[in-house]
Amino acid sequence: VQLQASGGGLVQARGSLRLSCAASGLTFSRSTMAWFRQAPGKEREFVAAISWIGGSTYYADSVKGRFTISTDNAKNTVYLQMNSLKPEDTAVYCCAADLRGKYDNHYDYNYWGQGTLVTVSS
Repeated sequence: VQLQASGGGLVQARGSLRLSCAASGLTFSRSTMAWFRQAPGKEREFVAAISWIGGSTYYADSVKGRFTISTDNAKNTVYLQMNSLKPEDTAVYCCAADLRGKYDNHYDYNYWGQGTLVTVSS
């Protein structure tokens, strides 16, 4: 299984970015996908998840209303649209796949991408 994340970069506060994570080697249409992030000196934290069962979405309170997670099953890709970015959103964002437990627990995902850096300047 491979997860290839892309789309990170430098953006000013209140700007937008869209992250992509292309998956291969797994049954994407039957896999819950998620994004986590880790800022310097901080622990990894949950950002968003999308369930393959009915497409339900889940968000951390800190990004609710600003970020949107979505999937394109034809492209085996999960996206994270990030709007109204804040300096505190600065982190390495990683995609995760194949949930075997709680959607917001990073230990419960079997596969991880390499991460893409998002830097939000004030």
